[in-house]
Amino acid sequence: MMICHCNGLSDKDIHAAMDWMRAADPDTIITPGKVFRALGRKTDCAGCLPLFLETMQKNPNLEVPVLTSVGARRMRQVR
Repeated sequence: MMICHCNGLSDKDIHAAMDWMRAADPDTIITPGKVFRALGRKTDCAGCLPLFLETMQKNPNLEVPVLTSVGARRMRQVR
């Protein structure tokens, strides 16, 4: 289903980007902006945002990751 007509993004594009981001970094927080960037696009009119968010919510990879010992170590290294 077409989600963003300005950028030509479908629900499959959004889900594929989210799946790729979670596989690449299990601890990442996935946001609409990160999904657009992962797809090489930028928001335009933002008219799609409600449907975009609804589509994101249907993906199981949207869940906020549990802080694991590896994640805790990463956070300490960044600080």
